[in-house]
Amino acid sequence: MTDSSTPIVSLRRISKSFGHVVALRCVDLDIHAAEIHAIMGENGAGKSTLVKILSGVHRRSGGEMMVRGHAVDFATPKEAERSGIAIIHQELNLIPSLTVSENIFLGREPLKAGLFIDYAEIERRSAEILTRFGIDIDPRADVENLRVGEQQLVEIARALSLNADVLVLDEPTSALSEAEAQRLASFVRELARQGVAIIYISHRMSEVFAMADKITVLRDGNFIATRRSEEISERDIIRMMVGRELKKQEVAPSVTSNPVVLSARNLGLERPNSRGRIHSVVNDVSFDLHAGEILGIGGLLGSGRTEVLELIFGAAIGKRSGSVAQRGVRMRAQSLTPRGSVTNGVAFLTEDRKGTGLLLHADIRSNAVLPSLPWIAPLGWLTTLREDAVAKRIIDAMRVRCQGPNQGIDELSGGNQQKIVLGKWLEIRPSVVLLDEPTRGIDVGAKEEIYDLLKKLAQSGVAVVMVSSELPELLALSNRILVMCEGKATGIINSDEFSEERVMELATPLGNALTGEAA
Repeated sequence: MTDSSTPIVSLRRISKSFGHVVALRCVDLDIHAAEIHAIMGENGAGKSTLVKILSGVHRRSGGEMMVRGHAVDFATPKEAERSGIAIIHQELNLIPSLTVSENIFLGREPLKAGLFIDYAEIERRSAEILTRFGIDIDPRADVENLRVGEQQLVEIARALSLNADVLVLDEPTSALSEAEAQRLASFVRELARQGVAIIYISHRMSEVFAMADKITVLRDGNFIATRRSEEISERDIIRMMVGRELKKQEVAPSVTSNPVVLSARNLGLERPNSRGRIHSVVNDVSFDLHAGEILGIGGLLGSGRTEVLELIFGAAIGKRSGSVAQRGVRMRAQSLTPRGSVTNGVAFLTEDRKGTGLLLHADIRSNAVLPSLPWIAPLGWLTTLREDAVAKRIIDAMRVRCQGPNQGIDELSGGNQQKIVLGKWLEIRPSVVLLDEPTRGIDVGAKEEIYDLLKKLAQSGVAVVMVSSELPELLALSNRILVMCEGKATGIINSDEFSEERVMELATPLGNALTGEAA
């Protein structure tokens, strides 16, 4: 193992520019073996750019990079991997049409007789890795059939298969449930004990302070400070990240006396699992949504939270049952379509920003107008002037950090991309907004902006249904919380009864058994 007093990785005065945009300015960083080093900052602060330089995705514009005392300049991720550096990106980098095992060993497939891919060996070795990490996913399953959280676990398994001594994790728990995040944290700590150097990027304060030995803060591409975690507080970190104090979130009041704007009755969804067996994903879920209400949906990964939103919007894949009433019009779940939902004023921000939320190869302008095309181009005629007007409204309203409507959406940070996704849906002036993990991968400053926006929407009479894996977020924003467990609604909690313990009781089979409230 490398001497822990000597950094495995040393970065000195690292700078990076994209055209006229400066992403990093003279950043210094030392990473040691057997250490978990967190990097924190708002979206656009330069965190992902920094680790992409380290992992060979980007070439630096200036500065020096040393790995084990040797100067390096990685031109490709393969070069970084050969130097023992593996990265798990915030955005998934899997090939949906391939299996789990094929993704884990992509580009490193064992061969038979030096000519043919040994698929049996790939599956065997993948099963070993998945079992070692406690990931219950069939290595033969197609990645496109997995939920986002499951795909994130496959990304982690692939990185671990490289046996790297420097592991970079960029928002690795953003799509994971609390239980899975804790399991990952235990595994990361064990890797550090074995001598692996960990670079950890996360917006979850509690997660960082529970895991990190050191914390480095970036702001607007500048190095602010590096401190040992026991020498600094959350308030100090937030102040360095955003340069201001954040407002304390208050518990939302009850609004059940307001008119009902959406009713879901006996929602159900059946479809094959990764092993081809038909199973119930959602089972007999009913609730009313009131004007001006933020209804949170809590539960563990795989509990059916996302599928409830998909059923309401008409986007669920599988055998649908039940009914949804929108604006007083009752429709069977089988008859719902996304087009009809949008026409009825229902917007849906999905959990998979990269896969279903954006056109990644298009510019901001093209993404901004997508949901509102029927209104701004009713006869099929769309002008750049109209597109620019919509895009500029969203950029200004959402405080998007960008060069303008012409900039590629893939050049923005994850948080600014999310602002565009939310902003484009608000352009249709919806009466109901469905949000699936709306602050996934969003820093604390941007979260506050999103929170304020959601509260203003509710105050204006818009009804919101929000799925979130972050319990503090659910408790801070929701008027009521519908809790899911294994496809069933196990309870609705009013704001005066909110507690993390109560949500988790209803979200887990054991908790339901103990309280006698399992459906």
